[in-house]
This record gives sequence, C-alpha cells and structure tokens, in this order.
Amino acid sequence: MKKILIPMLCLTSLFLLRPAVAEMKCEMDFQLKSWSVFYKSGKGSGTVTCDNGKKARVSIRTHGGGITFGKSNITGHGEFKNVPSMQDIYGSYASAGGHAGVVKSASAQSLSKDDITLDISGTGTGVDLGFDFGDFKISRYSKK
Repeated sequence: MKKILIPMLCLTSLFLLRPAVAEMKCEMDFQLKSWSVFYKSGKGSGTVTCDNGKKARVSIRTHGGGITFGKSNITGHGEFKNVPSMQDIYGSYASAGGHAGVVKSASAQSLSKDDITLDISGTGTGVDLGFDFGDFKISRYSKK
C-alpha cells in the first residue's frame, strides 16, 4: 500500500503546486457591414488588444438566418473574457440576436466559443428589422 500511496502523493502535490495560468482579457474595436433578407451576411475588420500588450488585426464574417431584413454599417467594441492565449480568440462564436433600427441604430450581443465569452456592442446607420441566429467568425486579417 505504501508503494502506491507515496507516488500518488507526489503526483498530487505537483498538480497542487503548479502555478495557475492567468487568463487574459482582450478588447476589440471593429467595423462591420451587413445585409439581410432572411439570410444574413456581414463582413468587417477590427483590432484586438489584450492586457498582456499583444495586438492583432482581425477579419470578421457573420452568417445566419431567421426573420430578418435590412442593411447596416456598425462601428463597435467588444470585450473577451476567459482567454487562455491570443490564439484562442480566432474561430466561430455562436450568436443569436434581435435588431431594429431606422437610420441610426444600436445593438449589443453576448457571444460564446468554448469557455470564452465576447460581449459586443455597437452603433451605426442603416435600416434593419428582425431576429436571427448564426455565427460570428474571427480570423487573422486578410483583405478579401
């Protein structure tokens, strides 16, 4: 029994003494142009800045569908929480939202990907009305 117990205690103490990995907080400023007629599509770009000093230029694509009509141009800000590393900001975030606006509009949304949350808000111009589901994809910047 001692032969098993001592190695188990050693392994357990290694995990307990391991330093905690600090998760970063990051912010994103972005611009997004979108249109919708049942199907919603948007394209934009932004800059992500993390509290460890790292920065990245990103491309944004949105896709979805629902009962939605309109066209908009949004300037926004987002806050990421629970980010293990800068590489983890990339990927698709699940989204659902309602929107309405004529000439000037504002919106806010909370998105998620794994344990990371992204809260975004923005203001802009356009005409839009509806409710949609879809994804908000962040990738490394490209001019496409």
